[in-house]
Amino acid sequence: MVVVGAGQAGLSTAYHLHRTGLVPVGSRGWEQARGTFVVLDDNARAGGAWQHRWRSLSMADAHHVHDLPGMPLAVVDPAEAAADAVPYYFAQYEEAFGLNVQRPVSVVRVERAPEGATAGGPTHRDEPRYLVTTRHVDHPDAVVVWSARGVVNASGTWQRPFWPAYPGRETFRGRQLHTHDFRSAADLADGHVVVVGGGTSAVQLLLQVAEVTTTTWVTRRPPRWVAADFTPELGREAVGRVDERVRAGLPPESVVSVTGLPLTPAYRAGITSGVLRAHPVFTRILPDGVVWDGRAGRGSTGGGPARAGAGAGGSGGRPPGDGVGGDAVRSVGAARLGDPAVGGVEEAAVETTAISVLGGWVDPPPFVAARTILWATGFRAALEHLAPLGLRAPGGGIVMDGTEVVAEPRLQLVGYGPSASTVGANRAGREAARRLRRHLGW
Repeated sequence: MVVVGAGQAGLSTAYHLHRTGLVPVGSRGWEQARGTFVVLDDNARAGGAWQHRWRSLSMADAHHVHDLPGMPLAVVDPAEAAADAVPYYFAQYEEAFGLNVQRPVSVVRVERAPEGATAGGPTHRDEPRYLVTTRHVDHPDAVVVWSARGVVNASGTWQRPFWPAYPGRETFRGRQLHTHDFRSAADLADGHVVVVGGGTSAVQLLLQVAEVTTTTWVTRRPPRWVAADFTPELGREAVGRVDERVRAGLPPESVVSVTGLPLTPAYRAGITSGVLRAHPVFTRILPDGVVWDGRAGRGSTGGGPARAGAGAGGSGGRPPGDGVGGDAVRSVGAARLGDPAVGGVEEAAVETTAISVLGGWVDPPPFVAARTILWATGFRAALEHLAPLGLRAPGGGIVMDGTEVVAEPRLQLVGYGPSASTVGANRAGREAARRLRRHLGW
């Protein structure tokens, strides 16, 4: 078996394959084992995508890191950088279970082997196989082709940041970067920042950047704030919705589009300060800023920049009549969660600002000048190496049954669709191993 990727999903899968009796390639006596597996990872060290996250993302702020199977995550300092704590945990895990991850190795392509042939010649049994072509990241000429009865793809999304197309993007003279490349808010302190995106990363980065400069937040959909605790029931509902899409061959939805944004104390404060008040996304990008077509007066700043600590009427220079004014109305119950005035928040009182909205958004200005556009627009599944298999359905996704690709039962996708969360990845690893064993028998 070949496992592509050594993040949470890949390590979970490797653990469960090992438990079923398969032996990691490179282990003592592996050549004589009745079944083997290899984990291929394109990072230079353990840690998956976590090692690339911005340094200010602490364990307290990170999405909950679920324990890997068989070895719980030790208690860590909540202030420790996730980019340090999680890779250390993953490295310990790989060593404890002797997984012998091969790295840094990039998987170039996965294809069906010609009937009766493998990478090294005739097979010893008449069964279909995959050929998995890999390259050493530091030595591209070093090519290795693995022959596998089954493949578990756990390549994640980090290598495919999504950059949406907007008119004029190529003309912008300022700085453009994706969360993939974000390192520190201090790097963006030289001017106004427009943050694009409605997910957790966008919200976290807005609060950081607003400490050093002014910001404008724009989203494709109005943010949906959820006051209720994230219960197992809500989790199952969210997973069920994503599962319905992938079973139909549609691209998976983002997690936040299903679960909403949690109303943490920090996010409540951000709403009150004005930093976390979203505008609908702009229609065009100019060399020096962004434009909402159909709104008169390029020079106006109505509803404009926000900065932490400035208050809802702070440094933005909002004109009279925008629904806020210099002294914002702040009181518990002045707006209710679930009231359109706070963008579709669930019912419960929150200390917030009375604001004018368009369908749950703050009414945008006609133009905002910007030094930086920060694209917090998410990622797409890194599946290019699977292209030779022709898996795409007419709906643009891959038709799935749990972790199994319906058209290729010997190919399992973990960390895709409903298994994209850390807890989902663990369960998916177990399911993938179970399904492969059922199909292939060992």
